[in-house]
Amino acid sequence: MRAYHITGSIPRLRLVELPEPSPGPGEVAVAIRAASLNYRDLLQAASQPGLIPLSDGAGVVRAVGEGVPGWRVGERVVIGFMPGWVDGGFSQARQATALGGDGVPGVLAETVVVPAEALVRLPDAMSFEAAATLPCAAVTAWAALFERRPLLPGETVLLLGTGGVSVFALQFAKAAGARVIITSGDDAKLARARALGADITINYRTTPDWPALVLAATDGLGADLAVDVAGPATLNDTLRATRHDGRISLMGVLTGFEGAVNTAAILSRRITLQGIYVGPVAMLRDVVRAAPQPLVDQVFPFEAAEQALAVLAAATHTGKLVIRVAGDAAD
Repeated sequence: MRAYHITGSIPRLRLVELPEPSPGPGEVAVAIRAASLNYRDLLQAASQPGLIPLSDGAGVVRAVGEGVPGWRVGERVVIGFMPGWVDGGFSQARQATALGGDGVPGVLAETVVVPAEALVRLPDAMSFEAAATLPCAAVTAWAALFERRPLLPGETVLLLGTGGVSVFALQFAKAAGARVIITSGDDAKLARARALGADITINYRTTPDWPALVLAATDGLGADLAVDVAGPATLNDTLRATRHDGRISLMGVLTGFEGAVNTAAILSRRITLQGIYVGPVAMLRDVVRAAPQPLVDQVFPFEAAEQALAVLAAATHTGKLVIRVAGDAAD
């Protein structure tokens, strides 16, 4: 079968021929039809030479191993980001099963083998391209809004940027009856966000003091919930734009991993700062049931995987980038 390996240099990917994998007991082989990219894939591409990349894939059951009831060849499925985290609390062991990183092969291959418990059935109306965008970005957005202290109708949500997580969070928040404020440095991206239902859009390049606009739009109180996908460079501004007793879902590393944090704002305003790292297979099942309409910016053929990573690195897209691995992504 064809697959990609990370090179650890430029070009980032190398197309290789590998033996067709067979499922063992409790496992299922999936013929991948589509895979989507996340910012995490750029980090892994710089540090995991020889690994099959990407965590998010959807396809068709090709073979079923022993002791796997309930699955049939030909069923349409999407694979959970962490196959070992089916439900329940998070743990180091469950985190270690994340696909496409830290030594765990990913989904940028014609066939992958995963535990049967990692699979979620797809509705007939959902294409493989759409399904492939869900395991990381959509589940992360769902966790950010609903996992610990669920977003309520009428609350105000602040979203940073217009990448995959933020666009999914915009859709989920509007469906939940919330008011959405979203930022971007690109007016064209903000226009797309308004078309998806954003109530207030802010260009942080033309308005560097964007927290002031958030406060003005909330009667000086701030957002009830903020979703920060950038990290250290934006967190203090996000704290300023969040109300007393509000909360911030933090999952972003776009600006790195370290930086000064205004802990006084967290303490004095009793803000809950919660780290988000995707979610279990059970949450992916909830997301599939919710049937979001992913915003797919571009679809690349399998042979253009390196180009897809380059577009991801340039950050010129809105929403998700998808690679069509084989066949018709809607078949």
